[in-house]
Amino acid sequence: MKSSYLLAALFTTLAASASPARSADCDITVGLVMELTGPAGEYGQAGAKSVEMAFRDINDAGGVAGCKLVADTRDSQSQGNVAVDQATQLVNIKKVPVIIGGIISSVSIPILTSVTAPAGVVQVSPASSSPTLTALGRDGKTNGVFFRTITSDALQGTAAAKYAIDQGLKTIAIINVNNDFGVNMVREFKTAYEKLGGTITSTTPYNEKQSSYASEASAAMAGEPDALYLVSTPVDGATIARAWISGGGKQTFLLNDGMNSKDFIESVGAQYLENAYGTSSGTSPTASTEYFNASYEAFSGGISPSAPAADRSYDAGAIVGLAIAKAGKSDAAAIKTAMREVVAEGGTPIHAGKEEFVKALSLIKEGKPIKYEGVIGPVSFDQYGDITGPFRLWKIANGDVTTVGELSAEEVGKLKDGK
Repeated sequence: MKSSYLLAALFTTLAASASPARSADCDITVGLVMELTGPAGEYGQAGAKSVEMAFRDINDAGGVAGCKLVADTRDSQSQGNVAVDQATQLVNIKKVPVIIGGIISSVSIPILTSVTAPAGVVQVSPASSSPTLTALGRDGKTNGVFFRTITSDALQGTAAAKYAIDQGLKTIAIINVNNDFGVNMVREFKTAYEKLGGTITSTTPYNEKQSSYASEASAAMAGEPDALYLVSTPVDGATIARAWISGGGKQTFLLNDGMNSKDFIESVGAQYLENAYGTSSGTSPTASTEYFNASYEAFSGGISPSAPAADRSYDAGAIVGLAIAKAGKSDAAAIKTAMREVVAEGGTPIHAGKEEFVKALSLIKEGKPIKYEGVIGPVSFDQYGDITGPFRLWKIANGDVTTVGELSAEEVGKLKDGK
């Protein structure tokens, strides 16, 4: 009898010690490589919190394949080489099936070409908009693993050109970050702007993280343009804008999507930005939009739901989580296939939040199709992992970014095609 009690106690102890291990083994880890510091730090911090919120909502709804989603978040420091190192660790050591990131194209592209594509690991960028990413897919260099929840700059540059002309900005100087994102944006803008009758007085690329951009601002003022098209990030962009203003440049600006930033406005001074216009990849509001706007600030510790990359990062996390549930396992190839399936036409519409994800997970378990309609609206992925959608037209007024209009994907496409 005594031996029986001892054996029972031993088995109980072993079972108790084994339970946490089984639970940990069941965690499905997704890698996040985000720009938490550096010039794009504001974007990455917002994006990381959004993905965490999506994972929390899915876990609260029951998790995926009986397991919990866990984010292993790494800082790219806004540098491609650092991002590659972090992504390599996540793939080779942590064996993650998916990496979400980077935010900026100069981080996402080296991760894709050096790590995820060769390894066959799914990569989802919430905010990298360079046309190079489409070209890599078209050239067969992505292994089909790349997806993004933002429209390409091939279209955003065209939308910005139309918006500039509509505001009466007939001559423009350009200062742009000298990386893949900046160069591609300027190329697409230039083609459309000149086709619409505008004149570019100068194009001045800059290198990041300089303490002063007075020489770049001075060079861009030649020809007395109507406005400055500033293709940048909030930190460097603010330094450039201040140099432009102090040098006597006209206080009229055209800004890219990432400059929709409170930090940028406060650093430059709202009083100098009353004629500042910008474009962003737009949204088609859904019930997910309402949920996110009402919940994100409290979850994130005070980050605004309008922060650059916040909304589309939640969608990136939600689509990844639902794709893992659909795949039924932590397998990159199965998840890659499921990425398109969970947003495909014909499925039951699913929105953000715990209650909606409970419904989604139940339908997936029953083998029924779902269509996630996200914070940025209903999206689907083409063969290169791209989405299409509207473009938001905004203006800075009294220190706030205010939406003043929208260009549909169809309108932008026609402009780009010269129709």
